[in-house]
Amino acid sequence: MVNFTILAGGYSTFIATYLFNSDANTLSLLGQFPTGQNPSWIDLHPTNKSILYATNENADGALQSFFVKQDGSLTAAIGQTSSGGNGPAFAVPLSTGEVAVMNFGSGNGLVVPTEEDPLEFTEGAPLISFPAAVSHPHMALEVGEEVFVPDLGADTIWRLARSGGPGQFQIHGQIDQPKGSGPRHVVVRGDQLYTVHELSSTLTQQTIPSTPAASAPALVANFSVVPPGLPAGASMAAGEILLAEGSAAPGSPFSQPFIYVSNRNVGVQDPRGDAIAIYAVEPQLRFVKHVFTGLDQIRGMELSGGEENEFLVAAGVAGDAGVVVLRRTQGGADLEIVATNKDVPTRSSFVWLD
Repeated sequence: MVNFTILAGGYSTFIATYLFNSDANTLSLLGQFPTGQNPSWIDLHPTNKSILYATNENADGALQSFFVKQDGSLTAAIGQTSSGGNGPAFAVPLSTGEVAVMNFGSGNGLVVPTEEDPLEFTEGAPLISFPAAVSHPHMALEVGEEVFVPDLGADTIWRLARSGGPGQFQIHGQIDQPKGSGPRHVVVRGDQLYTVHELSSTLTQQTIPSTPAASAPALVANFSVVPPGLPAGASMAAGEILLAEGSAAPGSPFSQPFIYVSNRNVGVQDPRGDAIAIYAVEPQLRFVKHVFTGLDQIRGMELSGGEENEFLVAAGVAGDAGVVVLRRTQGGADLEIVATNKDVPTRSSFVWLD
Protein backbone atom coordinates (compact mmCIF):
# COMPACT_ATOMS: atom_id res chain seq x y z
CA MET A 1 0.00 0.00 0.00
CA VAL A 2 1.31 3.44 -0.94
CA ASN A 3 -0.36 6.38 0.75
CA PHE A 4 0.05 10.01 -0.31
CA THR A 5 -1.12 13.00 1.70
CA ILE A 6 -2.41 15.97 -0.32
CA LEU A 7 -3.28 19.44 0.98
CA ALA A 8 -5.76 21.60 -0.95
CA GLY A 9 -6.50 25.32 -0.75
CA GLY A 10 -9.64 27.00 -2.03
CA TYR A 11 -12.10 29.86 -1.88
CA SER A 12 -13.29 29.03 1.62
CA THR A 13 -12.05 29.42 5.19
CA PHE A 14 -10.10 26.16 5.39
CA ILE A 15 -7.39 24.00 3.88
CA ALA A 16 -8.44 20.39 3.25
CA THR A 17 -6.27 17.29 3.71
CA TYR A 18 -6.75 14.17 1.59
CA LEU A 19 -5.26 10.68 1.67
CA PHE A 20 -4.67 9.01 -1.71
CA ASN A 21 -4.08 5.25 -1.67
CA SER A 22 -2.44 4.35 -4.98
CA ASP A 23 -2.98 0.61 -4.53
CA ALA A 24 -6.71 0.80 -3.85
CA ASN A 25 -7.17 3.95 -5.99
CA THR A 26 -9.08 5.73 -3.23
CA LEU A 27 -9.07 9.39 -2.24
CA SER A 28 -10.36 10.17 1.26
CA LEU A 29 -10.95 13.50 2.98
CA LEU A 30 -9.06 13.48 6.29
CA GLY A 31 -10.01 16.91 7.59
CA GLN A 32 -10.64 20.61 7.09
CA PHE A 33 -8.41 23.04 8.98
CA PRO A 34 -9.38 26.69 9.63
CA THR A 35 -7.45 29.49 7.93
CA GLY A 36 -8.00 33.09 6.98
CA GLN A 37 -10.55 33.87 4.26
CA ASN A 38 -9.84 32.41 0.79
CA PRO A 39 -6.57 30.47 1.12
CA SER A 40 -6.64 30.12 -2.66
CA TRP A 41 -2.95 29.37 -3.22
CA ILE A 42 -0.76 27.17 -1.03
CA ASP A 43 2.86 26.09 -1.27
CA LEU A 44 5.44 24.28 0.85
CA HIS A 45 8.75 25.52 2.15
CA PRO A 46 11.40 24.30 -0.35
CA THR A 47 13.32 22.16 2.19
CA ASN A 48 10.86 21.62 5.06
CA LYS A 49 7.52 20.04 4.18
CA SER A 50 6.25 20.76 7.67
CA ILE A 51 5.93 24.44 6.74
CA LEU A 52 3.05 25.60 4.55
CA TYR A 53 2.37 29.08 3.18
CA ALA A 54 -1.08 30.26 2.03
CA THR A 55 -2.43 33.45 0.50
CA ASN A 56 -5.65 35.09 1.62
CA GLU A 57 -7.00 36.26 -1.74
CA ASN A 58 -9.05 39.21 -0.52
CA ALA A 59 -9.20 42.96 -1.17
CA ASP A 60 -6.99 43.35 1.90
CA GLY A 61 -4.64 40.50 0.98
CA ALA A 62 -2.53 38.51 3.40
CA LEU A 63 0.03 35.74 3.62
CA GLN A 64 -0.14 33.07 6.33
CA SER A 65 2.10 30.25 7.55
CA PHE A 66 1.11 26.93 9.12
CA PHE A 67 2.88 23.96 10.67
CA VAL A 68 1.92 20.64 9.07
CA LYS A 69 1.74 17.72 11.50
CA GLN A 70 2.76 14.18 10.57
CA ASP A 71 -0.87 13.15 10.02
CA GLY A 72 -1.40 16.00 7.53
CA SER A 73 -3.39 18.17 9.91
CA LEU A 74 -2.52 21.85 10.34
CA THR A 75 -1.97 24.04 13.34
CA ALA A 76 -3.71 27.38 13.53
CA ALA A 77 -1.94 30.08 11.53
CA ILE A 78 1.43 30.88 13.12
CA GLY A 79 2.62 33.79 10.98
CA GLN A 80 0.52 36.35 9.17
CA THR A 81 1.44 39.48 7.22
CA SER A 82 -0.13 41.79 4.67
CA SER A 83 0.47 41.04 1.00
CA GLY A 84 0.58 44.78 0.41
CA GLY A 85 -2.35 44.82 -1.97
CA ASN A 86 -5.56 43.40 -3.38
CA GLY A 87 -6.15 39.80 -4.41
CA PRO A 88 -2.93 37.83 -3.85
CA ALA A 89 -3.58 34.95 -6.23
CA PHE A 90 -0.14 33.34 -5.88
CA ALA A 91 2.73 32.93 -3.42
CA VAL A 92 5.93 30.92 -3.63
CA PRO A 93 8.79 30.43 -1.17
CA LEU A 94 12.22 31.16 -2.65
CA SER A 95 15.46 29.28 -2.00
CA THR A 96 16.65 32.36 -0.09
CA GLY A 97 14.07 31.93 2.68
CA GLU A 98 11.85 34.73 1.34
CA VAL A 99 8.28 34.31 0.08
CA ALA A 100 7.15 36.08 -3.08
CA VAL A 101 3.46 37.04 -3.12
CA MET A 102 1.75 38.70 -6.10
CA ASN A 103 -1.39 40.85 -5.91
CA PHE A 104 -3.50 40.26 -9.01
CA GLY A 105 -6.03 42.96 -8.20
CA SER A 106 -3.70 45.87 -7.44
CA GLY A 107 -0.80 45.26 -9.81
CA ASN A 108 1.95 44.90 -7.21
CA GLY A 109 3.69 42.38 -5.02
CA LEU A 110 6.11 41.72 -2.20
CA VAL A 111 9.07 39.49 -1.53
CA VAL A 112 8.55 38.85 2.18
CA PRO A 113 11.60 37.90 4.27
CA THR A 114 11.22 35.32 7.02
CA GLU A 115 12.92 35.12 10.39
CA GLU A 116 15.34 32.39 11.48
CA ASP A 117 12.12 30.47 12.09
CA PRO A 118 10.63 30.42 8.55
CA LEU A 119 7.13 30.35 10.03
CA GLU A 120 7.60 33.96 11.11
CA PHE A 121 7.51 36.86 8.62
CA THR A 122 9.64 40.00 8.73
CA GLU A 123 7.73 43.22 8.15
CA GLY A 124 8.84 46.19 6.07
CA ALA A 125 9.74 44.76 2.66
CA PRO A 126 9.29 47.40 -0.07
CA LEU A 127 6.27 47.02 -2.34
CA ILE A 128 7.06 46.21 -5.98
CA SER A 129 4.72 48.07 -8.35
CA PHE A 130 4.53 47.04 -11.99
CA PRO A 131 4.58 50.01 -14.40
CA ALA A 132 1.69 49.27 -16.74
CA ALA A 133 -1.65 50.89 -17.48
CA VAL A 134 -3.26 47.58 -16.47
CA SER A 135 -1.24 45.17 -14.34
CA HIS A 136 -2.39 41.77 -13.07
CA PRO A 137 0.66 39.82 -11.82
CA HIS A 138 -0.40 36.20 -11.52
CA MET A 139 2.67 34.21 -10.51
CA ALA A 140 6.32 34.36 -9.46
CA LEU A 141 9.02 31.88 -10.43
CA GLU A 142 12.61 31.82 -9.18
CA VAL A 143 14.93 31.47 -12.18
CA GLY A 144 18.57 31.48 -11.13
CA GLU A 145 19.13 34.74 -9.26
CA GLU A 146 16.05 36.36 -10.83
CA VAL A 147 12.32 36.16 -10.18
CA PHE A 148 10.03 36.05 -13.23
CA VAL A 149 6.52 37.51 -12.82
CA PRO A 150 3.94 36.88 -15.58
CA ASP A 151 1.63 39.89 -15.81
CA LEU A 152 -1.72 38.98 -17.35
CA GLY A 153 -2.78 42.61 -17.71
CA ALA A 154 0.46 44.02 -19.13
CA ASP A 155 1.18 41.13 -21.55
CA THR A 156 4.72 40.79 -20.29
CA ILE A 157 6.88 38.80 -17.92
CA TRP A 158 8.76 41.07 -15.53
CA ARG A 159 12.30 40.14 -14.54
CA LEU A 160 13.11 41.02 -10.94
CA ALA A 161 16.59 41.16 -9.43
CA ARG A 162 17.80 41.73 -5.91
CA SER A 163 18.53 45.37 -5.17
CA GLY A 164 19.65 45.15 -1.56
CA GLY A 165 19.01 43.10 1.55
CA PRO A 166 16.20 40.62 2.31
CA GLY A 167 12.97 41.43 0.50
CA GLN A 168 14.52 44.11 -1.70
CA PHE A 169 13.90 43.44 -5.39
CA GLN A 170 13.36 45.68 -8.39
CA ILE A 171 12.41 45.29 -12.06
CA HIS A 172 15.49 45.09 -14.28
CA GLY A 173 13.94 43.77 -17.48
CA GLN A 174 10.96 42.15 -19.14
CA ILE A 175 10.02 39.56 -21.74
CA ASP A 176 7.09 40.86 -23.77
CA GLN A 177 4.31 38.52 -24.81
CA PRO A 178 1.80 38.62 -27.69
CA LYS A 179 -0.60 41.54 -27.29
CA GLY A 180 -3.86 40.54 -25.65
CA SER A 181 -2.63 37.04 -24.76
CA GLY A 182 -2.72 37.44 -20.97
CA PRO A 183 0.32 35.48 -19.71
CA ARG A 184 -0.78 33.68 -16.53
CA HIS A 185 1.73 31.02 -15.45
CA VAL A 186 5.15 29.89 -16.68
CA VAL A 187 7.68 27.08 -16.39
CA VAL A 188 11.34 27.20 -17.39
CA ARG A 189 13.52 24.40 -18.76
CA GLY A 190 17.11 25.39 -19.43
CA ASP A 191 16.96 28.60 -21.45
CA GLN A 192 13.41 27.88 -22.68
CA LEU A 193 10.38 29.70 -21.32
CA TYR A 194 6.97 28.05 -21.60
CA THR A 195 3.99 30.33 -20.94
CA VAL A 196 0.29 29.56 -20.64
CA HIS A 197 -1.84 32.55 -21.69
CA GLU A 198 -5.26 32.90 -20.12
CA LEU A 199 -6.88 35.30 -22.57
CA SER A 200 -5.75 33.64 -25.81
CA SER A 201 -5.78 30.09 -24.37
CA THR A 202 -2.37 29.38 -25.84
CA LEU A 203 0.91 27.73 -24.86
CA THR A 204 4.03 29.43 -26.16
CA GLN A 205 7.74 28.66 -26.10
CA GLN A 206 10.47 31.33 -26.20
CA THR A 207 14.22 31.39 -25.69
CA ILE A 208 14.99 33.50 -22.62
CA PRO A 209 17.08 36.52 -23.63
CA SER A 210 20.56 36.35 -22.11
CA THR A 211 20.31 39.99 -21.01
CA PRO A 212 17.37 41.30 -18.97
CA ALA A 213 16.64 44.42 -21.01
CA ALA A 214 13.09 44.71 -22.36
CA SER A 215 12.63 42.46 -25.39
CA ALA A 216 10.11 40.43 -27.32
CA PRO A 217 11.91 37.25 -28.41
CA ALA A 218 10.42 35.31 -31.30
CA LEU A 219 8.09 32.46 -30.50
CA VAL A 220 9.72 29.07 -30.92
CA ALA A 221 6.27 27.47 -30.72
CA ASN A 222 2.68 28.64 -30.28
CA PHE A 223 -0.22 26.22 -29.68
CA SER A 224 -3.90 26.64 -28.90
CA VAL A 225 -4.77 24.59 -25.83
CA VAL A 226 -8.52 24.62 -26.55
CA PRO A 227 -10.10 21.16 -26.94
CA PRO A 228 -12.30 20.30 -29.93
CA GLY A 229 -16.05 19.80 -29.90
CA LEU A 230 -16.99 22.49 -27.38
CA PRO A 231 -20.68 23.34 -26.94
CA ALA A 232 -22.09 26.63 -28.18
CA GLY A 233 -21.52 29.30 -25.56
CA ALA A 234 -18.32 27.81 -24.20
CA SER A 235 -15.70 30.40 -23.19
CA MET A 236 -12.16 29.20 -22.62
CA ALA A 237 -9.49 30.63 -20.31
CA ALA A 238 -6.33 28.57 -19.84
CA GLY A 239 -5.28 28.03 -16.24
CA GLU A 240 -2.27 26.11 -15.01
CA ILE A 241 0.92 24.73 -16.58
CA LEU A 242 3.01 21.87 -15.15
CA LEU A 243 6.34 20.48 -16.35
CA ALA A 244 7.21 16.85 -15.66
CA GLU A 245 10.90 16.38 -16.33
CA GLY A 246 12.04 13.04 -17.69
CA SER A 247 13.24 10.62 -15.02
CA ALA A 248 16.87 9.52 -15.09
CA ALA A 249 16.12 6.37 -13.11
CA PRO A 250 17.16 3.22 -15.04
CA GLY A 251 14.14 1.55 -16.63
CA SER A 252 11.76 4.35 -15.66
CA PRO A 253 8.62 4.51 -17.84
CA PHE A 254 8.76 8.32 -17.49
CA SER A 255 12.03 9.06 -19.25
CA GLN A 256 10.63 11.81 -21.47
CA PRO A 257 9.52 15.32 -20.36
CA PHE A 258 5.91 16.47 -20.81
CA ILE A 259 3.94 19.65 -20.22
CA TYR A 260 0.35 19.64 -18.94
CA VAL A 261 -1.96 22.65 -19.37
CA SER A 262 -5.41 23.03 -17.84
CA ASN A 263 -8.34 24.58 -19.69
CA ARG A 264 -11.10 26.46 -17.86
CA ASN A 265 -14.47 26.75 -19.52
CA VAL A 266 -16.11 29.78 -17.88
CA GLY A 267 -19.11 29.68 -20.23
CA VAL A 268 -21.58 26.92 -21.15
CA GLN A 269 -20.17 23.75 -19.65
CA ASP A 270 -19.07 20.75 -21.68
CA PRO A 271 -20.62 17.44 -20.49
CA ARG A 272 -17.09 16.01 -20.64
CA GLY A 273 -15.86 18.68 -18.22
CA ASP A 274 -12.66 20.64 -18.65
CA ALA A 275 -9.70 19.13 -20.45
CA ILE A 276 -5.99 18.90 -19.68
CA ALA A 277 -3.84 19.37 -22.78
CA ILE A 278 -0.68 17.26 -22.99
CA TYR A 279 2.46 18.30 -24.87
CA ALA A 280 5.68 16.39 -25.51
CA VAL A 281 8.75 18.58 -25.01
CA GLU A 282 11.46 16.73 -26.94
CA PRO A 283 12.80 16.78 -29.60
CA GLN A 284 10.50 19.79 -30.02
CA LEU A 285 7.29 20.95 -28.43
CA ARG A 286 4.29 19.14 -29.93
CA PHE A 287 0.67 18.56 -28.98
CA VAL A 288 -0.20 15.00 -27.92
CA LYS A 289 -3.85 14.91 -26.79
CA HIS A 290 -6.63 16.32 -24.60
CA VAL A 291 -7.87 14.38 -21.58
CA PHE A 292 -11.30 15.33 -20.25
CA THR A 293 -11.72 15.37 -16.48
CA GLY A 294 -15.35 16.08 -15.61
CA LEU A 295 -14.16 19.13 -13.66
CA ASP A 296 -15.59 22.65 -13.90
CA GLN A 297 -13.03 25.47 -14.34
CA ILE A 298 -9.72 23.80 -13.49
CA ARG A 299 -7.56 26.38 -11.79
CA GLY A 300 -5.33 24.20 -9.64
CA MET A 301 -3.47 21.01 -10.43
CA GLU A 302 -0.18 19.59 -9.20
CA LEU A 303 2.13 16.69 -9.96
CA SER A 304 3.06 14.25 -7.21
CA GLY A 305 6.52 14.49 -5.75
CA GLY A 306 9.57 12.39 -6.46
CA GLU A 307 11.43 11.72 -9.67
CA GLU A 308 8.63 9.79 -11.34
CA ASN A 309 5.75 12.25 -10.85
CA GLU A 310 3.38 9.39 -11.59
CA PHE A 311 0.21 11.17 -10.44
CA LEU A 312 -1.52 14.49 -10.99
CA VAL A 313 -4.24 15.96 -8.75
CA ALA A 314 -6.73 18.52 -10.07
CA ALA A 315 -9.97 20.29 -9.16
CA GLY A 316 -12.27 23.01 -10.42
CA VAL A 317 -13.30 26.25 -8.75
CA ALA A 318 -16.94 25.85 -9.80
CA GLY A 319 -19.51 23.05 -9.82
CA ASP A 320 -19.47 20.06 -7.48
CA ALA A 321 -17.09 17.56 -9.12
CA GLY A 322 -14.63 17.70 -6.21
CA VAL A 323 -11.04 16.51 -6.54
CA VAL A 324 -9.64 13.93 -8.95
CA VAL A 325 -6.32 12.11 -9.06
CA LEU A 326 -5.03 11.04 -12.47
CA ARG A 327 -2.25 8.57 -13.22
CA ARG A 328 0.23 9.36 -15.98
CA THR A 329 0.27 6.53 -18.52
CA GLN A 330 2.01 5.84 -21.82
CA GLY A 331 5.19 7.29 -20.36
CA GLY A 332 3.37 10.53 -19.57
CA ALA A 333 1.65 10.93 -22.94
CA ASP A 334 -1.77 10.13 -21.46
CA LEU A 335 -3.72 10.47 -18.22
CA GLU A 336 -6.41 8.33 -16.62
CA ILE A 337 -8.62 9.21 -13.65
CA VAL A 338 -8.02 6.72 -10.84
CA ALA A 339 -9.68 8.35 -7.82
CA THR A 340 -12.33 10.98 -7.05
CA ASN A 341 -13.58 12.65 -3.89
CA LYS A 342 -16.58 15.01 -3.85
CA ASP A 343 -16.74 15.80 -0.14
CA VAL A 344 -15.48 19.34 -0.85
CA PRO A 345 -17.05 20.54 -4.14
CA THR A 346 -14.26 22.91 -5.27
CA ARG A 347 -10.53 23.48 -4.68
CA SER A 348 -8.03 25.84 -6.27
CA SER A 349 -4.47 24.66 -5.43
CA PHE A 350 -2.60 21.63 -4.11
CA VAL A 351 0.61 20.36 -2.57
CA TRP A 352 1.74 16.75 -2.11
CA LEU A 353 3.39 15.94 1.21
CA ASP A 354 4.68 12.53 0.05
